[in-house]
Amino acid sequence: MRVAILSIGDELLTGEVTDTNASHIAGRIYDCGARVFRHLTVPDDEEAIAQALTELGAASDAVIVTGGLGPTPDDYTAQAAARAAGVELELSQTALDHLAEFEKRIAKPLHPANRRQALFPRGSRLIPNPLGTACGFVIALGQAELFFLPGVPYEMERMLADTVLPELSKRLPAPWRRITLKVFGIPEAAIAERLKGAFPADAPVQLAYCVKYPEIHVILRAAAKNGKFLEQAAAEVRTRLAPYLFAEDDDSMDDVLARLFRESGLTLALAESCTGGMIAARITDMAGSSAYFLEGNVTYSNAAKSRMIAVPPELIERHGAVSAEVARAMAEGARKACASDLALSVTGIAGPDGGTPEKPVGTVYVALADAGSCRVERCNFQGDRARVRSITCFTALNWLREYLLTRHGAAVPD
Repeated sequence: MRVAILSIGDELLTGEVTDTNASHIAGRIYDCGARVFRHLTVPDDEEAIAQALTELGAASDAVIVTGGLGPTPDDYTAQAAARAAGVELELSQTALDHLAEFEKRIAKPLHPANRRQALFPRGSRLIPNPLGTACGFVIALGQAELFFLPGVPYEMERMLADTVLPELSKRLPAPWRRITLKVFGIPEAAIAERLKGAFPADAPVQLAYCVKYPEIHVILRAAAKNGKFLEQAAAEVRTRLAPYLFAEDDDSMDDVLARLFRESGLTLALAESCTGGMIAARITDMAGSSAYFLEGNVTYSNAAKSRMIAVPPELIERHGAVSAEVARAMAEGARKACASDLALSVTGIAGPDGGTPEKPVGTVYVALADAGSCRVERCNFQGDRARVRSITCFTALNWLREYLLTRHGAAVPD
């Protein structure tokens, strides 16, 4: 089956918005056993949209279209589809009823302009939208069936899963299976070296790498009928990457860490400087984190380090705020302040200014204290301010994961 994607929106062509919809659709289509052969992006222009629909309709078996179904004057998708199909727009009572139900749900009247979202090409079939105002629709054009979805990602993803993929799967070949192994702390080239000969060259398994800084995803794919080969290959890859493997498939570092904390029964406090609360934000994003996360201190200034977590001012003066000694004092002070089992601290120079020859931008100290010890290490990260802060946060979370696995004996469920 030849599947194409059409993305609509000026904002996609000016760089104001990243087209995450297309990558999501392509991934889901691939999982179903097909591959997107073409992807077009066009502006909010009726003629450009109609021309793209005609072109893709003649060359594809199915086209998935996103964007341009809103209530504003620059939302041209429905009328462009009608133009391409040579039909008129007509008012859908089903869509009007949907808008009325949406009003009841939000207990707030919709703007009169939303009525435009009930206009569809004559003969089209509606796609329900359980999350927003814009119903999608399906039309036949050329040799293809065209599925029109809103551009709002979470609405599009739900409608794709609920309606479009079930319909397409009836015509798609056998689906693919995919296992994603997520690693941290090893370069991509070193991963490839470790995986040489992990499985026979003629094995019906595909191997790919995807960098999602600071993580690297090792992706294994195989047709569903070759599931046994896929599992065997994944087992060997897990063994070879074991020191760096932190999660699989839909799990994130945050998911894994939350499970480990719940299993261990330990509590945590934080003292953050250069990350400014990023670590605490990721931990508290997880439901149930109040069971183990007690307190987070953003001790950005030297005065805050002394006032909030009792770091001696003379220690800062002697060694500097970015030092092993201060990182240790921050972790131990945070643990003592709230009587937690563990406390983790980070202090560093994220840049772009503030570096010295002895401590350049990217110098970060991480410390993790428990009742009997405190581990402290210097890290030398590369990149701009955002990347330094991001990898500092991830490194700190990984320290906690490693501690819970090796020191407390917690285990991640299969």
